[in-house]
Amino acid sequence: MGGSILGNRVLRKEDPKFLTVGGTYVDDLLDEPLLDGALHVTYVRSTVAHGVINSIDTSDALAMPGVRAVFTGADFGLEPVPSNFNPMVTRTLLAMDKVRYVGEPIAAIVSETREQGEDAAETVIVDYDILEAVVDMEAAMATSTLIYDSAPNNVVFDTLVLGMPDNTGEAFLAGCEVVARGKFLNQRVAPCPLEVRGAAVAWAADGRLHQWLSTQHAQGAHGPIAAMNGVDQAQVRVRTPDVGGGFGAKIGIYPEELLLGPISKRVGTPLRWRETRSESMMALGHGRAQVQHVAIGGKRDGTVTHYQLWAIQDSGAWVDMGAILAPFMTRPMASGVYAIPNIECRTTSVVTNTTPIVAYRGAGRPEATAAIERAMDLFAREIGMDPAEVRRKNLIPKFMEPHTTAVGQTYDVGDYETALDKTLTTADYAGWRAKQAERRARGDARQLGIGVSVYVEITGGVGSGEEAEVEVLPNGKAVVYTGTSPHGQGHVTAWAMLASEQTGIPIADIDLVWGDTDLTPVGSGTMGSRSLQQGGNAVFVVAGQLVEKAKSVAARLLEANENDIVLDKDAGAFHVAGTPALSKTWADIASAEGGISAKDNIAVPGPTFPFGAHVAVVEVDTETGKVRHIAHVACDDAGTVLNPMLLEGQIHGGVAQGAAQALLEEVRYDSDGNPITSNLADYAFISAAELPSVTVVHMETPTPRNSIGAKGIGESGTIGSTPALQSAVVDAVSHLGVSHIDMPTTPEKVWAAIQSAR
Repeated sequence: MGGSILGNRVLRKEDPKFLTVGGTYVDDLLDEPLLDGALHVTYVRSTVAHGVINSIDTSDALAMPGVRAVFTGADFGLEPVPSNFNPMVTRTLLAMDKVRYVGEPIAAIVSETREQGEDAAETVIVDYDILEAVVDMEAAMATSTLIYDSAPNNVVFDTLVLGMPDNTGEAFLAGCEVVARGKFLNQRVAPCPLEVRGAAVAWAADGRLHQWLSTQHAQGAHGPIAAMNGVDQAQVRVRTPDVGGGFGAKIGIYPEELLLGPISKRVGTPLRWRETRSESMMALGHGRAQVQHVAIGGKRDGTVTHYQLWAIQDSGAWVDMGAILAPFMTRPMASGVYAIPNIECRTTSVVTNTTPIVAYRGAGRPEATAAIERAMDLFAREIGMDPAEVRRKNLIPKFMEPHTTAVGQTYDVGDYETALDKTLTTADYAGWRAKQAERRARGDARQLGIGVSVYVEITGGVGSGEEAEVEVLPNGKAVVYTGTSPHGQGHVTAWAMLASEQTGIPIADIDLVWGDTDLTPVGSGTMGSRSLQQGGNAVFVVAGQLVEKAKSVAARLLEANENDIVLDKDAGAFHVAGTPALSKTWADIASAEGGISAKDNIAVPGPTFPFGAHVAVVEVDTETGKVRHIAHVACDDAGTVLNPMLLEGQIHGGVAQGAAQALLEEVRYDSDGNPITSNLADYAFISAAELPSVTVVHMETPTPRNSIGAKGIGESGTIGSTPALQSAVVDAVSHLGVSHIDMPTTPEKVWAAIQSAR
């Protein structure tokens, strides 16, 4: 008898396609009949960060070769749309009265080729009255320059309005023997998916609108597209082909995508749109962007008793997901893995004249972890204790029942000390410390730094379950329909494994359908590391329901009692217990029924809380400030592991993304709000050359919150790695008097910190 397929290193089913002919992305839809004769859309974008629009002259653009039409907001009679998160803040999808960031769309050009549209966009003349640009988030709170005249100030959300205390006072820390304070920047970063945004639309002869999107959530785009076009949702079909990366920035739908349907109806042809890389860097939502004022207090024996955090969140120029990341994602996770009895956390979200902030891999949780882990390092330095020991002393003890922190967040299960100890042992933490001491004693120019982080994060916080359907065809093969969608995670393999485990149908004979609102109309998409624990869980449960349904059919075909029917998963056949010679295969059962399926929406009782520990080792050239990441050990406990190869791939990618933020990446603006990192020549994008091989430490603490015991893993590597790397860089030069370096820890910043300390 064969064993379970779950927990095995199963090669990804989708890889042969991606490694040979390649995926089919929005830009590859060349054979789609509905898109025959499609024209191209190019958006004219603001070249100033803040200004009143006096006039928009499109006459020269209309006269350009190949240009069929040019539209402004006035042409569509666009009305201001309020933000979902602050109704006092409104905008039109094409800027009409005012522009608020460089890259904001102002007009749309329809042309026969992309190149013609780009040329024509250069000829549109926009007359502005330039206003003061507000770029710094703390300055935004103090200035009288309003980014939205309808709002009383630039603060668009504050936890004070929820009745939470102002925690910025000194009284809170009065009884502490030791207090350490810091101000940290969790810098703005660009998601940089390899596939930039793209979309295509066509109005079919029957009056239905078909729209293709590079999105993480086709079902979420369905309603807004229908509303924008003034039609019932049944008149709209949204489809997601292969998606070349999302990282959170492709969860929502953007103005450029919403406007394609109305433009297509005006010009009477299908349309295609794809942004350039520079457009993507300026107009695809950014991530992070948080200033953190931190104070941590406790006893000289290393016990932390008080933690105070004021997180100021940049929302960018629109009140989108970015505005609520700090209050609803950073604040609940402020305690991290530590048993701190007294915590106060205030968050303030502000608008600035910069690209809007959206959810980005980790979305508020990396910021919480970075703050508490930096604070732990400052506290350890203040009392002269090893940072790993300070962490161990303050960890929440192992718990297999829900645990609620001082800030009010309830975790499912946790064993933080084991994760820390496994990681320290695997990394040979003591050995690295000894090597570090040797180099310091010799006064080497190249010094070693060791950084430790222990973290917990929340996953599956979006949606309370997921819908799945499993159908077996008359040929015995199966199709799984899911409300989640892959953009690199390996869903085709994972969902096939789950269905195969229940049915015995080989994974080679199981296909996956996603991202088509005609075929999968219900779904909460892929975000917040929810897919396996909600979407995969639904597939697993529904496949089990299908087996029970098939037993009933098999009983009828075999003229036996249903309770006596068993499924031989190795053979993929049903028979009466004890008499396997007479059986019915899945093909027999599906043929008898003309196909057989089960469909259900499977709820989960709540989110899960993966945890782990990371150790990073760096070498810092104290003469130049250059940092080299030379070793990394990661323990990311995601509960029951479905496929170790998929798990390790997510951890490797997460560590790379987290290391990139710690060492390299930063979106920067000048004082006038002009982006100065608008392409990959100016924006430091990490490659394999900057990364060591990552050592993965396996640990499984199953959660009771779904049938497979799985927690999320898509963001964990990013959350654990960033503070470990930042701590390692600071640690390498701490003996020179450096106590903190803001991310990214570039050679310039490291060198400057050393000089300042001297």
